[in-house]
This record gives sequence, structure tokens and C-alpha cells, in this order.
Amino acid sequence: MKKLFAIMMAVLLLVGMTACGQKVTETTDATQPEQTTETVTETPVDVVKVQIGFENSISEPVGQGLVKWQELVAERGDGSLVIELFPDSQLGTKSELIDSMLLGEPVVTLADGAFYADYGVKDMGILFGPFLFETWEQAWTLTESDWYAEQSALLEVKGLKLLSSNWKYGERHTMTNKLVESPEDLRGLKIRVPSNQIQTEGFNALGATATGMALDEVYQALQTKTIDGAENPLATLYGRKLHEVSPYLLLDGHVKNFTTWVSGTMFFDSLTPEQQELLISTGKEAGIYNNGLVDESTDEYLQMMIDEGVTVTEMTPENTQKFIEASESFYEKGSVFGWSDNLYETVKKAMGM
Repeated sequence: MKKLFAIMMAVLLLVGMTACGQKVTETTDATQPEQTTETVTETPVDVVKVQIGFENSISEPVGQGLVKWQELVAERGDGSLVIELFPDSQLGTKSELIDSMLLGEPVVTLADGAFYADYGVKDMGILFGPFLFETWEQAWTLTESDWYAEQSALLEVKGLKLLSSNWKYGERHTMTNKLVESPEDLRGLKIRVPSNQIQTEGFNALGATATGMALDEVYQALQTKTIDGAENPLATLYGRKLHEVSPYLLLDGHVKNFTTWVSGTMFFDSLTPEQQELLISTGKEAGIYNNGLVDESTDEYLQMMIDEGVTVTEMTPENTQKFIEASESFYEKGSVFGWSDNLYETVKKAMGM
């Protein structure tokens, strides 16, 4: 009996241990799905925000061109590069923005050869000389020339990187508070120009007294008669409502103004090669879009000015020649501007003349 009892207890113990083993196995299997459904968190992409600051309103062709640039970057990029727009000098003046980009800030602004001359690349100042270009084709030929490539490289040494040079800003005309038809009529008039040496001396050569001033200060200065006029393309003159306080417009077209978008080399070099290519290629495409807007809007802006009471004076061949002859004194000051020898002749050759 004792042996039978011992055998029965052994059997019961073995069954119990088996059942416990099955229970442990079931519990382990039940927890397995929780391990396979864990969420994996991806590392977020670092986003570079390019801040484009400019003096113009967003409604002008150049402002709409920038909106196009912003859209193209968003459509074709991977989200790691975005453009933010700051019109109406919200980020500061052009000179302030250039100074900040030299410190490595992620900013871009619109600038021209006259400003680059002030930042050390003297020969680029000639790009803003009065009556330099007879046609837009000459301007585009020049931007594709070896001379222009050399100047752009010199600018990079100074810490500034040209992103795009194919944007048409427009022909610059003169708006005054009295009728002007010739250089003689400009004598004694204070005309606002951007604050740089080249544009100051260029307009002085045409007979006026050039006054450097930020664009957002011009309306009040005209209203208070601190200045007697201003010059800019029609889109900017109308966009700033300057015709409300300065109702005479001379269509002199003294500068065929192509413009550039510039950043600091320090910031540009911090971008990946893919981001650099995206920024440059879309900037060029947006420039073509901008140029179409400028061409389409020129007659519209002129007609709106006429409808709002502006007296428009068109240039006669005789007066055009007077202005061209007056501008010659500007190009004779090459040594004053620190230009290379025979720069005027070099540039004319580079533009196909």
C-alpha cells in the first residue's frame, strides 16, 4: 500500500508540474505581440529657414517673384529648406542685412553692383552707371561673360555669394515735384537714391543733388519737401504711392536695372550640396517668372499713374542725347571709384559692343 501511495503521489506531482509548465508557456506567448508592435520614433529633419528681406511691397512684381521662389523650394525640396519672406524692410535696411549676412546669418537680400562696390569689389559699381545698357540683351550677355564670373568670385572672397543675377528690376525713371525734361531742369533738385557712392555720383552727373535714403523713408521726405524727387522702376514708384506727393514723371530710363539676390558665403557653405543647388536653380527659374511680370505690368502701372493725375514726360531723341552726354562725366571718374584701368571699354566689350 505504501508503494502504491508513493506511485500515485509521484504521478500527481508530475501532472501538476506539466500543467504549470503549460501555463507559463501560455503567459509568455500572450505577451509576445506587445513586443512586436512597439512604435519607432524617427529623428526629425533639421529645417533651415532662409529669411529673404527686401524693401519692396509683396504686391510688386519682385515680391510676387519671391512668392514663386518660395513655392518652388517647397515643391521641389525635401522639407529641409524653407524660404520666409519679409517685405517692406521688416528685417532692416539693405546695408544692415548685408552686414548681418557677413556675420553668418541665414538672410538673403536684393542688391546691385553699386552696393558691391561699397563692399570691396569696386569694378562692379559700373553695372549701375547711367545709360550703360542700350538694351536688356546687353545686360544678360554681360551676366554670362567671363568678366562677370570673375567679379562674382571676387565678391565671394569678400564674404558674399550671388544666388541669382537674372532678375529684371526694371528701367529706373525719375519722379519729381516739378516738371523735368532735361539735365538743366534737374539742377538744384534733391533726388533720393539708395545710399551708395555709385548711385549718388551717377545721379549727380545727370545734374541733380543726389540724397541717399532708405526707401521706406521716401514718401514722408517728399511730403515734407525734404527732397524734391526720387527714382526707381514704375512698379516701385507706384507701389510706394510716391506719385501722391510727387506728381511729375520723367521716363528717362537712366538705368536698365537687373538685380541680384545675395547671401553670405558663410551661410551658403553651411548648406548641403543638394540645398545649395535647390536654392540657386529655383532662384533662377523664379527670376524668369519675375521678368515676365515686370514686362506685363509696365504699361499697367504707367496707365494707373496717368489715371491718378501724374504728368508723364517721354524722352525725345534730343533730350536723350543730352542725358547721355551728361552721364559721360560719371565714367570719367573711374579712378575716384577705384576702378581697373579701361574698365568702361572692358565692360562694353563683354556685353558685345
